[in-house]
Amino acid sequence: MTLHWTTKPFDTLTLAELYALLQVRSEVFVVEQTCVFQDIDGHDQAAYHLLGHTATGELAAYARLFAPGRSYEQVSIGRVVTSPRHRRAGLGRGLLTQAIAECEKLFGAQPIKIGAQCYLQAFYESFGFVGQGEPYLEDGIPHQYMLRP
Repeated sequence: MTLHWTTKPFDTLTLAELYALLQVRSEVFVVEQTCVFQDIDGHDQAAYHLLGHTATGELAAYARLFAPGRSYEQVSIGRVVTSPRHRRAGLGRGLLTQAIAECEKLFGAQPIKIGAQCYLQAFYESFGFVGQGEPYLEDGIPHQYMLRP
């Protein structure tokens, strides 16, 4: 499946785009993962929002991109998510490839840090990310800091 990618700062998102990205994040991170946490965390305003839309305009993949010093000292990618309706089509790989490319375009080639859910560690390693330190619990879910040099 081919997606149409756009990257926007918060203040240029349309209401429909904001609604769609919050809906997908809530559907996966709160409902599917049965995790009660504050998804709307006050960081969206500082992020660039990577949106992957289908040919019909449905949001199928999404991630937040941060400049160095916003989330971590390094550039970072977070809230990486694909819609459950569009899984098993390779969109996760496409999303991360696009997120890395957009980070390089926006901030230049430099290390990227993430806080990955541990069960996805091998996925992120396939993109060159390396575990940093010990795993930690975030909202009751095991996570691992990872860095892509």
